[in-house]
Amino acid sequence: MILSEEQKAEIAAHTRRYNELKAAGQEHAPRALPAPTARDAAPIDADTVIHRETIPSGWYWTTRLNRGDTLRIVNTSGTSAVSLLAWNSADTTERLNHADTIKVQWAARLQKGRVLLSDMGRALLGITEDSSAAHDAVVGGSTAATNLARYGEGNFRNTRDNFILAAAKLGLDRRDVHPCVSFFAPVAIDADGKFVWSEQRRQKGDFVDLRAEMGLLIALSNCPHPLDPAKTFPQASVEIVRYRAAAPAADDLCRTATAEAVRAYQNNALYLGEALEGAVR
Repeated sequence: MILSEEQKAEIAAHTRRYNELKAAGQEHAPRALPAPTARDAAPIDADTVIHRETIPSGWYWTTRLNRGDTLRIVNTSGTSAVSLLAWNSADTTERLNHADTIKVQWAARLQKGRVLLSDMGRALLGITEDSSAAHDAVVGGSTAATNLARYGEGNFRNTRDNFILAAAKLGLDRRDVHPCVSFFAPVAIDADGKFVWSEQRRQKGDFVDLRAEMGLLIALSNCPHPLDPAKTFPQASVEIVRYRAAAPAADDLCRTATAEAVRAYQNNALYLGEALEGAVR
């Protein structure tokens, strides 16, 4: 697509305005986000483990999380990508909103301290530990078409179809399948606005911990990301550990890292009948 000078000027003006607003928002961020968690750090106390499972290559998995449960996803091979959808278990019309997760927190980078937001402005999941910070909240999961383009003819499972099956298992429908986020998908955007895949940022043993901030229905899909340049469909499983996390402290990173996160948790408190002073109404 060839842009006119007028279109280029309009894009530049929007970019400048976005950067101005982003700088203003981040200027008031209460806390800076830390470096990724070391892979040998954050061990899980065996007494807190509720369930362990392996998701084979190409397959999906569903679960219900209670508020305070944490889900650890482990990239055991270093070649997997795991896509996620989430719904409020009490009202499934409230669901993960990947666009708000990005724009409200002024960052497309998912990492320790970030929050996955719903379309109601509430916190669904907090990223409490993360050894990777190489995740995708922009491109989305694979489809039959992207698999055909990458691997050619063959019986290759894909994330879109997996999520349709997962939704049915949870009592939902095709219409409930919304845009996802994908973990262990090292997607970046270069200076020209093009997507770049950085394989060196994805390592064997990487993990991410997701703490449920309300009762949730969760669907995961272990399928290659559509931008993964590998020419063969990977045969790589991932490990899932569901465990009961300690109650968040007053200075919990997810709840206090940004002004926007503070507002999201205030909205949660109101929704759950735990109103906080200064909550957004």
